[in-house]
Amino acid sequence: MISPPDRRQAVELIEEAVMAGARKFKACDEMDISVRTYQRWTISGQVKVDGRPEAMRPAPANKLTADERAAVIEVANSPAYKSLPPSQIVPALADQGRYIASESSFYRVLREHGMQQHRGRQQAPKTRPLSTHRANGSNQVWCWDITWLPGPVKGLFYYLYLVLDLYSRKIVGWEIYEEESSELSSVLIKKTYLREGVAGKPLVLHSDNGSPMKGASLMETLYHLGVMESYSRPRVSNDNAYPEALFRTFKYRPDYPYQGFATLNKARDWVLEFVHWYNHEHKHSSLKFISPDERHSGRSDDIMQKRKAVYAAARRANPNRWSGELRNWDLPDAVWLNPENEPGELRFAS
Repeated sequence: MISPPDRRQAVELIEEAVMAGARKFKACDEMDISVRTYQRWTISGQVKVDGRPEAMRPAPANKLTADERAAVIEVANSPAYKSLPPSQIVPALADQGRYIASESSFYRVLREHGMQQHRGRQQAPKTRPLSTHRANGSNQVWCWDITWLPGPVKGLFYYLYLVLDLYSRKIVGWEIYEEESSELSSVLIKKTYLREGVAGKPLVLHSDNGSPMKGASLMETLYHLGVMESYSRPRVSNDNAYPEALFRTFKYRPDYPYQGFATLNKARDWVLEFVHWYNHEHKHSSLKFISPDERHSGRSDDIMQKRKAVYAAARRANPNRWSGELRNWDLPDAVWLNPENEPGELRFAS
């Protein structure tokens, strides 16, 4: 339905185009309306307002009567059916040889009376809001997760606990254990917290909804450290995309022993080498090809300034080779975890 102001504007533009010499059907086509629609709007000499919202329409011949609607409410609230949805009420009535209305009519009547809510003692489903966090420096938001590593035989796994800094993408903590538990998670988070020296500073720890992430031991540790917990929505892996993307990088390394780690110590040695490579040698594409450690320690600004100077000198030496602006070597000031749609905000891609 097109609002009256939009109709008037469309008519004015069409008339202006026609006065300038354009064909009416061409002008209407540009406005995505037909000539017949234009004629209907202007049949009275003025732009006609859409009358459909105020139109008086006869009641449908098959509309439920007042008695039938009352019967629907009575049955839905009766002790036998008060905990059942219409999809179960209607077949149950049919088994008794009764038919009052269809399932859709039951739903419609209940909705009109404000009764189409969760029925029964079970808690109604809840929609958990998206966990959105913003980091404009290191050690403000950590994301962490657990992934399995193949062991020496089929069916035996080791578990890699890994903590990633959102702002810098640096792996700030990791451990490998033979099981998943909240107690082991607590040990890792406490060690990482002390190593990074974030005592007294606000910190968010984001994870999925696994039992090692929500157990009592870890909750108690986070409470004493003053760390705010944050969780993904149930069954939405993209809410914790940064560790998931890192695990893919991890498991697709050329030397990754996909046939299994012979021992727990072998797995720890391999991960230790990977973490050193990733933090200090890997040039991260989302960080404009600087290492996570350079971003984490604050050395990235000097590196980017040197790159800008090199590019500026190269353009001065051969200006005919440069047709546009210099390559943008500026890093966004803030990184978002699951950003909301706010215009004009610079964000990283995962």
